[in-house]
Amino acid sequence: MKLNLRWQLLLAVLGFILILALLSYQEQVQSVSYCTITEPAPGGTFVEGVVGAPRFLNPLLSDSNPVDQQLVSLIFDGLTRYDENGRIAPALAQSWQVSDDGLTVTFTLRDDAVWQDGEPVTANDVAFTYGLMADPAFPGTTSAARLWQSVTINVLDAQTVQFVLTEPYSPFLQATTRGILPAHRLEGVTAVTLADHPFNQSPVGTGPFMVQANQNPQLTGSLTLTPNPLNWPQIKIANLEMRFFADETSLLAAYAAGEVHAIDSVSPTMLPEVAALPETRLFTATVPRYTELLFNVSETGVAVPQLAVRQALAYALDREQLVDAVLHGQGVPLEGPYLPSSWAYNASLMTRYTPDLAAAQGLLDGDGWLLPEGQSVRQRDEETLTLRLLLLDKPTDRALAEAIAAQWSQVGVAVTQTRAASLDELRAALASREFDVALLQIAPPADPDLYDFWSQEAIIRGQNYGAWNNRRAS
Repeated sequence: MKLNLRWQLLLAVLGFILILALLSYQEQVQSVSYCTITEPAPGGTFVEGVVGAPRFLNPLLSDSNPVDQQLVSLIFDGLTRYDENGRIAPALAQSWQVSDDGLTVTFTLRDDAVWQDGEPVTANDVAFTYGLMADPAFPGTTSAARLWQSVTINVLDAQTVQFVLTEPYSPFLQATTRGILPAHRLEGVTAVTLADHPFNQSPVGTGPFMVQANQNPQLTGSLTLTPNPLNWPQIKIANLEMRFFADETSLLAAYAAGEVHAIDSVSPTMLPEVAALPETRLFTATVPRYTELLFNVSETGVAVPQLAVRQALAYALDREQLVDAVLHGQGVPLEGPYLPSSWAYNASLMTRYTPDLAAAQGLLDGDGWLLPEGQSVRQRDEETLTLRLLLLDKPTDRALAEAIAAQWSQVGVAVTQTRAASLDELRAALASREFDVALLQIAPPADPDLYDFWSQEAIIRGQNYGAWNNRRAS
């Protein structure tokens, strides 16, 4: 049996706000699996390595940690799921109906779905799960909870649950892909006590794998999962062991030493080192994600609220050079906020910005940002054109930020970096608008409704962190 490393690198772009797009990539984009030409024998332990460590093995609390998200996807099921074509498909629900006015959605659960402890899945579990998210004290991300705070949940019988919305919301089914919790295992738990409950370390779900009891991954650096024979009898492997590493360097060293069979992800900046490892084969696949440069056009932004400055920054950016030098060819330029695979994508509507340093310099000159003789940074009214670039502190983000800063320096724009140590820290900086430009990874929803990202209402209660204010777009 031969080991193969399969890495999945994101095919998308850095996208500018106001439809100025850059280049896409994904920090965690590779996965590894065995490849064999014979029928696999049952049993055995597969060891996979990941960077990071689990915090909450709970689908309601996993949004801020990619490791939690990966593990939760193995342990829990939602009412619905995405199929191989990106469409909503049944999971714990066998069917659903949407009323003509779009305000009522009724789900019928599968009658054969059971929890990993053998108890049946009921509508009470669904109501309990989303009821926790609707609680004002919910400790998870506010963007995830906001929808459920305006939804009425009715348990019609043991197998039927109904959601009543205050207004039609086309992406509602997407929200039902989140994993469901077992109410009988969390009896008496409230939103206030959820984050501290032992369930978060020893969960019980309905998914293909179960967590073995009495494990402490924070202490041992590993977590062993076993197949769930009740709902997933087709799984042949005996154990799936997840090992956690502090950084990519130590993970690759463990893989090279044969201590792990699979690598969860390899950043594009580490690609040459991975390709040089013996007995390693690389496979590429597109991932529906892109990375954007988000401009803060509110009053807290420096210079970028002015259209001429944003256009100049777009002209000063060479995206093809970023793809080649930073991502080792693993990316393509994209125009606009939709991926080409989306039915909403329309290339003819996009404004394209090809590298043009002369155009960038002319726009900055015309906006009053002049370059004093002998200086390298432009000034206007004794203010220097220095932009605060916010990013997540990861290898590819850092490399991209350095390359972007170098390109903008050619037209007299200086950059200072603010590196967030975690997604929570990044979200806090975005919400407080402590940036001029932010380098962000975006996984666009299956439904191409960008209301929560671009509308006027989302400036205060949403993810319009750039504060773009356009009534027509709203």
